[in-house]
Amino acid sequence: MQKSRYQSGRVTPKGGGTQQGAHGAAAAGSSPTWVPVLMFSLLGLGILIIFFNYVGWMPGGTSNGVLLLGLGSILGGIITATQYR
Repeated sequence: MQKSRYQSGRVTPKGGGTQQGAHGAAAAGSSPTWVPVLMFSLLGLGILIIFFNYVGWMPGGTSNGVLLLGLGSILGGIITATQYR
């Protein structure tokens, strides 16, 4: 019976340095303050626009264009949320 060449189950060498994420050094740090402020502002504005359009408080009555503006604002908030670290 032949002995295994490897004594441990480790394939890669042990690393002693700092761990970096999948994106390397680009992922280090945190987002500037304006990113969450913009995110919550766009989300809140979109919800308000859709609500005001629903109850008929928007100038000119209910409109599909205003509804799309509210949905676009919410989408902008979601896209901004993907940039938050």
